[in-house]
Amino acid sequence: MKIVVLDGFALNPGDLSWEELEGLGTCRIYDRSGPEDVPERAGDAEIVLTNKTVLDQAMIGRFPVCRYIGVLATGVNVVDLTAARTRNITVTNVPAYSTTSVAQMVFAHILHHTQQVAHHARLVREGAWSRSPDFCFWDRPLVELSGLTLGIVGFGRIGRRVAELGQAFGMEIRVHTANPDRHLDEPPGKRVKFGTLEELFHLSDILTLHCPLTSETANMINAERLGWMKPTAYLINTGRGPLVDESALAEALASKRIAGAGLDVLTVEPPSETNPLLTAPACTITPHIAWATRASRARLMQVAVENVRRFLADDPQHVVN
Repeated sequence: MKIVVLDGFALNPGDLSWEELEGLGTCRIYDRSGPEDVPERAGDAEIVLTNKTVLDQAMIGRFPVCRYIGVLATGVNVVDLTAARTRNITVTNVPAYSTTSVAQMVFAHILHHTQQVAHHARLVREGAWSRSPDFCFWDRPLVELSGLTLGIVGFGRIGRRVAELGQAFGMEIRVHTANPDRHLDEPPGKRVKFGTLEELFHLSDILTLHCPLTSETANMINAERLGWMKPTAYLINTGRGPLVDESALAEALASKRIAGAGLDVLTVEPPSETNPLLTAPACTITPHIAWATRASRARLMQVAVENVRRFLADDPQHVVN
């Protein structure tokens, strides 16, 4: 059984092991693959694993012996599922591996803005505290989370975990989700208030996005909705970049329509140097690393290998097509 990993570097830059996968067949692992590389590298493979390398209908048509495509992520938009199904190729993903790490990143961004840790640490290095006449020093407002309203758009695994962390900080939790009734009897659903999207924008001190990217949610953060937010509010996006109209958000930040934004995802990744958010004030951007703690990647590796093992045993799991 020939197994090809097209772009394994993000999952395993060297601190994990491919040994278990290599035990399942003849395995070739590439750090990265451009579109021009894929036919030669994967054309004779029965099992193909991809993270962000796109496998569209034309590319899948060049895999004459492929029986299985494993996506090394939760989102499967990089694979043409219909084309794979037509050719009787099983496609799987890895759900839920990064829940804890992504929720942690949400609060890393929240605390960055509300505690101003990096800003004040820089001022200390520059001597501002040494020159202060007082035992303490700050030059920006410091915001306590307890009592603030945390608005969560989407209430899947990550949204629920963010709600639990928000409750631990003493925050009031408001949620907008398509199916609130399914969450009413589970913690933390019993302790949150569900409402409309407009209510969330108006009431939230911090608004965080955890909904899927669909035709309905694309650019859901637009100029009109940003206008509904409090001028003291913060926007957090660790979900999908295209949920946000980036030009509208840059303008809202420049005009101080909202207080700040913390983003781990952008519409185009890596971003163009002309992306307006790269120079927008009060905008913190991390390079799509919320999922990338070692613990999270180790879970991803474990489930990805188990997906292959189960497929070979004619008992596939996490099938998405």
